[in-house]
Amino acid sequence: MAWFWLILAGIMEIGWAIGVKYTEGFSKLIPSALTISAMIASLYLVSLALREIPMGTAYAIWTGIGAVGVAVMGILFFGESRDLLRVICILLIVVGMVGLKFATKMA
Repeated sequence: MAWFWLILAGIMEIGWAIGVKYTEGFSKLIPSALTISAMIASLYLVSLALREIPMGTAYAIWTGIGAVGVAVMGILFFGESRDLLRVICILLIVVGMVGLKFATKMA
């Protein structure tokens, strides 16, 4: 279950990172409430994952999911650059996360 919680925490991180764009400095109530809720959920879920997954691994994967997810969403939905170097760098983050998953012994 720990890996499930960690992946879900990463998805919530993607949600809040994108949500910040729509809060307009946390001046819009609904986007702000949703973004803050996603932040809290992300932190709670990563805390559940930390019961079994080592801290360094969990943090790297949690932030990696967020970074990759936001970068991919930026490409797909916000017109951000799709150049080859950028895509290769995103893939390197994914390779690093997969490597950490297989190199980690559960607590």
